[in-house]
Amino acid sequence: MEDFGQRDSRTRFAPTNVPADAACAAQMRQDFSAWLKRYFALDPTKVSDVVLAVNEALANAAEFAYSSASQPGAMNLLAAYDSYTSVLSVTVTDEGAWRIADSERKRASRGRGIPLMRALADRATIDSTAEGTRVRLEWNHVTAAQNAVN
Repeated sequence: MEDFGQRDSRTRFAPTNVPADAACAAQMRQDFSAWLKRYFALDPTKVSDVVLAVNEALANAAEFAYSSASQPGAMNLLAAYDSYTSVLSVTVTDEGAWRIADSERKRASRGRGIPLMRALADRATIDSTAEGTRVRLEWNHVTAAQNAVN
């Protein structure tokens, strides 16, 4: 059986304190994708869009949050489904430093992750403070699979 991290129910996926590196980000993406496919009635294109947006948030945390640190810090993912509003929200957080100068320099050759997240989600917010960065992505009109909601 898949390990979806800490899960209060079939409407929540929450791996926490995962090392912010590329390998762990890839594993979180795979686990999140499996959870999404198992518990929600989404067409393959929508699944791909959601997973891609979440992957961009994870990749940013893995690549940039701790770039000046000697070793990676932690990143967290919280996906929660509100069956009353049919909204799926996914929040990726880290405790690293947002380095504006580096991001602006890389924007010339890269920098497509944030616009991509905004294009793929119904709502995307990014909050960066001295304590870390929080990316929140939301999708409306998400339907749980018949057996997904308790």
